[in-house]
Amino acid sequence: MSKTRIFALLVIAIILAAILTNPSKGKFETAISSKAEQILRKQLDYQHQDAIQLGMTLFGDRLVKDFVSNNVVIENYYLFSLVKIKWQGETTPIGGGAFRQVWLTSKIDEKADEIIGTLKDL
Repeated sequence: MSKTRIFALLVIAIILAAILTNPSKGKFETAISSKAEQILRKQLDYQHQDAIQLGMTLFGDRLVKDFVSNNVVIENYYLFSLVKIKWQGETTPIGGGAFRQVWLTSKIDEKADEIIGTLKDL
């Protein structure tokens, strides 16, 4: 076989692997939800962690799930996926995924600070 044919078969194999291992929407939602809970816990920096746990159990989980379902856009392409936050008519990419992995950028922290700041002003 020629080098060109081997290279073409290798590229086709990589593309096929990327298509078959593209992360599901549920995997993105769980990754974003856990990151959002982590950000909420950091913002609610109280001395009593038991109060934070009770508050997260009562209100936080529902708020996070509502926010993710209403404001997170997952654009699923064949080879990879992009995750964006839609807030006040503006969409900001915050991560992506390929080969069963989900990567979130530091933009999610910046956007979370902006959103929490806006909500505190209300």
